[in-house]
Amino acid sequence: MKNNIRLRRLEEKDIPGMMEWMHDPEINKWFRFDADAMTEERAKRFIEGSFTEKSRHYAITNDNDEYLGTISLEEIDEENGHALYAISTRKSVWGSGAALEATRQLFEIAFHELGLERVYLNVLADNLRAKRLYEKAGFRYEGCFHRHLRLHGEWRDWDWYAILRDDYEIRNNRSDIDSI
Repeated sequence: MKNNIRLRRLEEKDIPGMMEWMHDPEINKWFRFDADAMTEERAKRFIEGSFTEKSRHYAITNDNDEYLGTISLEEIDEENGHALYAISTRKSVWGSGAALEATRQLFEIAFHELGLERVYLNVLADNLRAKRLYEKAGFRYEGCFHRHLRLHGEWRDWDWYAILRDDYEIRNNRSDIDSI
């Protein structure tokens, strides 16, 4: 599946797919926000403001333009050269390589189009599935904020990961690193 993955701006037609993963308890248990409370109207407003100077939220799609998930660069700080990464996909694409390919394409945007130096993320320490994806994509573990969040009445650890542009270039055997 990974060869036919595309990123594009979010559109209103993506709302049903977004609602699917947001209302799936197996997925939304990892979120800090109340995804169960998301309505189609709120999703529409999110889409309308989803592409700004400080954040870019993309739809992950296939060749048929089917919405598979959302991948984002948030808190874009061009002066300091970094942005926060986020991703969520529908369960139907889990294990297909779609998330990994979408992440690779997002790195191209972050490092080549935006000229960022670093992309980072935070994740609940016990979200092993997500952490496997991040490590496979090239993110490196940077540390843990112990008992940092209180979710559903319990204290949770928050892990931090990042990938630097140089590490991404080396990982992808890019010879044009100095031309950027």
